[in-house]
Amino acid sequence: MGVDFGEPNFDQELEELGLLAQTAGMQPVSRVTCKRRAPDPALFIGSGKADEIKLLASQLGAQEVLFDQSLSPGQQRNLERHLELPVNDRTFLILEIFAQRARSHEGKLQVELARLQYLSTRLVRRWSHLERQRGGIGNRGGPGETQIELDRRMIGENIKRTKERLGKVKRQRQTQRRQRERRDTFNISIIGYTNAGKSTLFNALVKARAYAADQLFATLDTTTRQLYLGEAGRTVSLSDTVGFIRDLPHGLVDAFQATLQEAVDADLLLHVVDASNPSYTEQIGEVQKVLTEIGAHEIAQLLVFNKIDALAPEVQPLRVQDQYEIDGVQTPRLFVSAQTLEGISALRAQLACIVLAQTHGVQIPAENPGFANAIED
Repeated sequence: MGVDFGEPNFDQELEELGLLAQTAGMQPVSRVTCKRRAPDPALFIGSGKADEIKLLASQLGAQEVLFDQSLSPGQQRNLERHLELPVNDRTFLILEIFAQRARSHEGKLQVELARLQYLSTRLVRRWSHLERQRGGIGNRGGPGETQIELDRRMIGENIKRTKERLGKVKRQRQTQRRQRERRDTFNISIIGYTNAGKSTLFNALVKARAYAADQLFATLDTTTRQLYLGEAGRTVSLSDTVGFIRDLPHGLVDAFQATLQEAVDADLLLHVVDASNPSYTEQIGEVQKVLTEIGAHEIAQLLVFNKIDALAPEVQPLRVQDQYEIDGVQTPRLFVSAQTLEGISALRAQLACIVLAQTHGVQIPAENPGFANAIED
């Protein structure tokens, strides 16, 4: 279910929500949209549209209703009562995928923290079936209120413990980064929208075996390998990071701060874009938005337009390398196919030029006027 409030990034076909559902192991059976000026305070959608969804779900045998936007705890509770089905939103779906995919100790901690923070706002929904009771002399209270307080305290304590454990992991990462800095390591982080082909490109560059699949959030844990650049005559550190997505829950941005810190501390961001996706312009904007949130928006970028093997012959790029404007700034861009390895040698050569530029003391401006120009100057 998607509601169009007149925002430019509304997906009329709800394609991305369907992909998220499939990634979480669900099977979408129907997609419903409507237009509203503002969300309904009680049901998010109107009662008429809710009745339509209830009838459609009954006809198709649907077992759950997913909303593309975030729902308040009250709206979620009211919808479940009205539809007589479990109702979840985009935030829950992303958390569910992250919980399934996290493999490392750090990744599991980050998912657990985000899940606890999300759950802490849903207590009203979980215990709303318990009645408020009067007990004792002049006292108000009852099992429902007691259970809410107990759960709130328990979740609060779990959040505190998880944050402490994450803090320890973060300090360990900082120690590893300081060691790399002492060794004068050049750090490159691969970033981009989810399913842009980051892990496939990572494997192509360092001949690794990081998990890669044609699905959203195939990789959650940061993987770092050494990449030898023969043209530069030295080795650099290459990190594959978690993918970004539209409306990434703020809880996940906070919880994954330790992982995203790899991007903040990088000398260069390899921004991978799915060139075959019609919405790649909006996806670039979403990545830039998250980079701004984590304080990495001023780090030099190299745009890598991936999956050119999936482009029709009439829209194939005329040049392997050119410039692309991001937020009014000209940024160098290369066209590659991580799957067929087309353009990978040109990418390695460009990375070598960037490393040599820094080795010889050439400062690459944050506004990215063009790395080749920086070397020539």
